Amino acid sequence: MQHELLYDLPAIMNRKLITGLLAIGVLVAIWMFVKQRNPNVIKNKATLLVPDKPEMPWQAPDSGTIPQTTAGDQIRYGRDLIARTSYYLGPKGKVAHISNGMNCQNCHLAAGTKPWGNNYSAVTSTYPRYRDRSGTVETIEKRVNDCLERSLNGKPLDSNSREMRAIVAYMHWLGSNVPRGEKPLGSGISSLKSLNRPADTAKGRIVFIDKCQLCHGANGAGQWDTVTGTGYLYPPLWGPNSYNIGAGLYRLSRMAGYVKDNMPFGVSHGNSQLSEEESWDVAAFINSQPHPYKDLSKDWPKISTKPVDYPFGPFGDTFSEKQHKLGPFDPIQQSKDAKKKK
Repeated sequence: MQHELLYDLPAIMNRKLITGLLAIGVLVAIWMFVKQRNPNVIKNKATLLVPDKPEMPWQAPDSGTIPQTTAGDQIRYGRDLIARTSYYLGPKGKVAHISNGMNCQNCHLAAGTKPWGNNYSAVTSTYPRYRDRSGTVETIEKRVNDCLERSLNGKPLDSNSREMRAIVAYMHWLGSNVPRGEKPLGSGISSLKSLNRPADTAKGRIVFIDKCQLCHGANGAGQWDTVTGTGYLYPPLWGPNSYNIGAGLYRLSRMAGYVKDNMPFGVSHGNSQLSEEESWDVAAFINSQPHPYKDLSKDWPKISTKPVDYPFGPFGDTFSEKQHKLGPFDPIQQSKDAKKKK
């Protein structure tokens, strides 16, 4: 009997070991079940399973939130100056006669609030900042005056004037929710893929007649706002009352991106009527027409920093002025990149 017990001892020990392991397994299974029912664990698992929400384009603050205070009055005046620049600062301006009759919102749509409509969302988050065009650190006031002198072919405002302070206050209010140094989705103007050919002004003329002429006129002179008697309902695209050759939109890439998302009137980013090629071509047609002159001798003091589509020499490369104006731009950019690597 004793020999039989000794013989069966390993089997007895194995059964006890297995029983113990099974008991531990059951306890672990119960613990895992309870853990998985923990609300925090369930929440974390759900978070991992749900994809990130797509980034939404910037939206301007509700104008109804502008306070009914002296500061709020300044913001509202700034907004009105952007929307009705001609009324205050145009050829027959109530405050001064320093611009061509266009309104700031002719280029910065909906008083600078439309996504991809050359809006002001990133102005206060990115200024002051260094700009290659001037070779200096620029303030918001400097940037505003650049627009007055170039896009409105006019004269600058005094930085301490009531009008300048109001415009800056409005821009601060618009960008109040944008973190310092950031450019939100939808800010400024879209960048289109470059064409592998020069932009075609003849094709662009056809696009202009088909899509733009109705509002801007066959001669590109725009439509005057006959209701208010000041400013343009649809701005001139060339001629003596349009933007001059120093304006940002005189660069082809800027005008093409602007047209793609905003013209003809009523379209928006992702809901355009023009293809990218049509946008490049019509931009080339518009900018090949006569525009007021501006002395640009102080622009881009460091020649190598000129954008590839800046159409005025001298250049830091061997490409022609015509190619810098109409493209193709990729070979110019590739040449610049190669020089940087050396």
